[in-house]
Amino acid sequence: MPATFFALCGAILGVLTVALGAFGAHALKTILDEYSRAIWEKAVFYQAIHALLLLIVPFFEKLIPVKSINGTGYFILSGVLLFSGSLYLLAISGKKYFGAITPIGGVALLIGWSLLAVSLFKVTFRS
Repeated sequence: MPATFFALCGAILGVLTVALGAFGAHALKTILDEYSRAIWEKAVFYQAIHALLLLIVPFFEKLIPVKSINGTGYFILSGVLLFSGSLYLLAISGKKYFGAITPIGGVALLIGWSLLAVSLFKVTFRS
């Protein structure tokens, strides 16, 4: 998969971040209680950060192996879908079992960031 695939995903997630943030702030304003609004906002926040990360992943293509780029991209993308997605579902439905999915997404995000960090460490301190 070309690294630009992850930038495309980042751009799409960016569009969705703005749309979901506005939807939460306006359409759901009177529907969600304070706790659920906080969950929704957390989902939007994490989605925004990771959309930006996916946008810059292609810039590392000349520095780190494609395998690392792909690993980073796929883990970040799946992490956003699982982490933020489960929080959106939890906020709207109130079904606590969606919260059990959130840590899986969090672990995927941690793995994605770690792959990127290890790859950049190796490039930085290569002998």
